[in-house]
Amino acid sequence: MSHEAPLSAPPRRTRGIVLVSLAVLGLAGALFVIRGPLMMSAPRCMAGRWHGCYDTFNGVVLMTLVAVPMAVLVSWALACRRHAAGLGSTWAWRKSLAEVGMVHGTVPFLWLTMMPGLAPGVAPRRVSLVPLRDLVAMGTLGIIGNLLVFAALGFFAPMRFAALASVPRILALGVGCSVLVEVAQYVLWLDRVSSVDDVLVNATGALLAGLASRRWWRAPAEAPSDRPRPTPAPVG
Repeated sequence: MSHEAPLSAPPRRTRGIVLVSLAVLGLAGALFVIRGPLMMSAPRCMAGRWHGCYDTFNGVVLMTLVAVPMAVLVSWALACRRHAAGLGSTWAWRKSLAEVGMVHGTVPFLWLTMMPGLAPGVAPRRVSLVPLRDLVAMGTLGIIGNLLVFAALGFFAPMRFAALASVPRILALGVGCSVLVEVAQYVLWLDRVSSVDDVLVNATGALLAGLASRRWWRAPAEAPSDRPRPTPAPVG
């Protein structure tokens, strides 16, 4: 009689290690490709100069990467605090990473989108409401940048909030946030074009990122309560 165990799918921990390894390799490859532009802005950023660092895409991306260890440290502190309060280790880390990831991955891009153009308050306000007309003018880098504006929000928000764990709601979140940005650009007269194509690409980026994190979404029936369970009173 054979006692050989049937072949089964690799355990979740193994799959998780593989996914993390692939993510690290992908990030390393992306950094290798853009290392030149990032290093061009490094001297200005290290010297604390505004021009050439905090008002450029390369400089903001560089400072975002430099701040990654601090973001990890904040996530660890939040996770430890939640775990000490009675939340399971897995959910404590998931909630903490999601909260820090949303902020760390979204604020830099919002900063860039709200940077004024060459003639703020002087050039006429511009609005483009014809879909797909501005995509060609964006270029490849412009499209990639717009896809990334709310990608972190789309990736982490359904992991943190069970109410957002659905495709239509993530799409609505991306559209709503992008519309707010475009309206703010118009109202503040930043010499930037308020375009419907920006909304479409921003929302698409949020949706694609949300689908990438789907296996970690918080279903309402599975999301644990943040409150520690009361200790039952002794009988007798």
